Amino acid sequence: MQNDKTTLKQTLKSADTEEWLDIVFYRRIGYALALLCRRLHITPNAVTIVSIIIGASAGVLYYFDDMLLNAAGILLLVMANTLDSTDGQLARMTGQYSRLGRILDGVSGDIWFIIIYFAIAYRLRDFDGWTWLVYPLGVAAGYSHIMQAAIADSYRGLHLFFLNGREKSEMESVETLKKDYDKLTWRKNWFKKLVMAFYINYTRSQQQFSPAMRKLRSDIERCYPGSNPPDTLRAEYRKASLPLLKYTNILTFNTRAIVLFITLLINEVWVYYVFELTVMNLLLVYMILRYEKVCRRIDEKIMEQ
Repeated sequence: MQNDKTTLKQTLKSADTEEWLDIVFYRRIGYALALLCRRLHITPNAVTIVSIIIGASAGVLYYFDDMLLNAAGILLLVMANTLDSTDGQLARMTGQYSRLGRILDGVSGDIWFIIIYFAIAYRLRDFDGWTWLVYPLGVAAGYSHIMQAAIADSYRGLHLFFLNGREKSEMESVETLKKDYDKLTWRKNWFKKLVMAFYINYTRSQQQFSPAMRKLRSDIERCYPGSNPPDTLRAEYRKASLPLLKYTNILTFNTRAIVLFITLLINEVWVYYVFELTVMNLLLVYMILRYEKVCRRIDEKIMEQ
């Protein structure tokens, strides 16, 4: 049931996981747009699809060595990310949750940046005289980006599980997803099955570099099926995870977008590739090491009970 008095705070996932720029800018505009979309009966998935189109259009404009077109692309990417905030806020505002919506929301940013990485590669080749070697460099940077965002999102999802409990969590295991996948048929449910196949691979990729997190999630499902871990463990995990969330936030959208915008405005877009491959990957490794230590400690306490 829709609540006409839904506040901005009620449309957020949690105060723990929100970045300051999101709070002061994206979430506020997203809240206003979500109210408008609710009034016009526009669904969250429709908003997500529009954000994908706008974000992809922004990426195309980054190919051109033209300041006005690049500036237009920057505005479009800001608009796309605003809509990416809007869809989640609208879903929480209206209760229109779905697994398809979560998948679309998660893949939207990847689509934007895949196009952005290719656009930058073609730009460097066509306007800056780079050789074909720019393509493997762009692929490496793009793959790093996808892994950074996926792993950061998995740690943030685990934090939300311990904070809000299973009933408000979006955390799903590969095993659960595969069971639902097997129930679908290619003849009758080809689109859902295709999306589920992608989501299973995405979820698996989130866990492949984080064995302690994967074991913790597995042990939670085994020891607390359908319920939540004890409040003491939940509080202990939140206390340990809270100071690490700044790393997950850096590895998502805002920081890399700011760096991208600066490199476009100074016409040195190759710096963005270097930033992804060095600074962001080093931060990813540091974040994994810190979080894995936390996951091992909490998992040991679960096994002791």
